[in-house]
Amino acid sequence: MNDIYKMNDKAVIGISLGGGVLLAGKVKNGEVLKSLRKKINNKDSEDSIIKEIVSAVKELIDDEVVGIGFGAPSLVDVQKGIVYNVQKIKSWKEVHIKEILEDAFDLQVYVNNDANCFASGELYFGKGRLCKNLVAMVLGVGVGAGIVFNEHLYSGSNCGAGEFGNVPYRHHDLEYYLSEAYFEIKYGLNLDTLLKRAAKKDKIALAVFEQYGFDLGNAIKTIMYTIDPELIILGGPISRAFEYFKEAMWEKVHTFTYPRSVQNLRIEASENEHIAVLGAAALYFDARNNVLRKESL
Repeated sequence: MNDIYKMNDKAVIGISLGGGVLLAGKVKNGEVLKSLRKKINNKDSEDSIIKEIVSAVKELIDDEVVGIGFGAPSLVDVQKGIVYNVQKIKSWKEVHIKEILEDAFDLQVYVNNDANCFASGELYFGKGRLCKNLVAMVLGVGVGAGIVFNEHLYSGSNCGAGEFGNVPYRHHDLEYYLSEAYFEIKYGLNLDTLLKRAAKKDKIALAVFEQYGFDLGNAIKTIMYTIDPELIILGGPISRAFEYFKEAMWEKVHTFTYPRSVQNLRIEASENEHIAVLGAAALYFDARNNVLRKESL
């Protein structure tokens, strides 16, 4: 077994805070042993939402738990564990969540954004196991990506690595064409409607996803030029349409300059329904293994 997986037998609590939902679970040996899902009023105060998070940890914590991982759709100061401007939660402008949770539970806490959690979750518990270099893309309300480089999560100097959605593309940027909102802006249809119609072989829905595949393929080419990963994992709500856009996506990817890179690349959709919680928990393992790696040099 690869050395980076040797601590996975430790129990860690993973927390994922979305716009209106709090997911949390106790993770051990790659399994979510206990979990909970709470609806969050995203109009609540900062303190009210913090109390919900603390309450969730109290429901899950026991003597086995050695740490906590926390993920949110936000800018993050990874070193200090501060989240800034969490999407859809206006009161969370600057929350020192690492300090808050460490003071409350006397455990090590690691914090990152949701895309980076997704990448670490797939590395430790999903399709990214045994991969050295991978990119995990979140396709949904926005477009973000987490990067694993040499078996370790790479966040960049300002936790800004993987923001491929902001790359200029056509008349806007990649996120404009690859996020859920574009379906309604361009076609007046939401994702769920398109999925239902595509399942019935509706020609319009299939054509929409075909165009999506072409645009995503161009985004993947950008990733190949900059990161050159062995695996790209697609997550988020739009990944549910993978079967409808993958052919067009690959058609565009095959126009990449270096055929050998295309031949060696895998592109897959995530299949783990608990990846948000697993990914948050994986922040602990990734951070601790990085420390051990440095100590061994």
